[in-house]
Amino acid sequence: MNQNNTNENKFFLTDMEENQEGIIISVLGGRMATKRLADLGLTPKTEIKVFKKAPFSGPVMIEVRGSKLIIGLGLASKILVKLK
Repeated sequence: MNQNNTNENKFFLTDMEENQEGIIISVLGGRMATKRLADLGLTPKTEIKVFKKAPFSGPVMIEVRGSKLIIGLGLASKILVKLK
């Protein structure tokens, strides 16, 4: 087991499995992508849950702030999450 626990349970949203929950650590990307995600409520320290992942690089269905959203793989790949 890795004794350095700093990166052990951090994943990009695209790497999470269905029904996993976590807390957003950071949103990577340019100003427009960061603003778009913030407009959807996807900001650091926000709890998030993956409900469903479409096959073949499809969109991801998530729950954030009590709402279910579907976001594309490109935006989902910019969200760094720490598992709960």
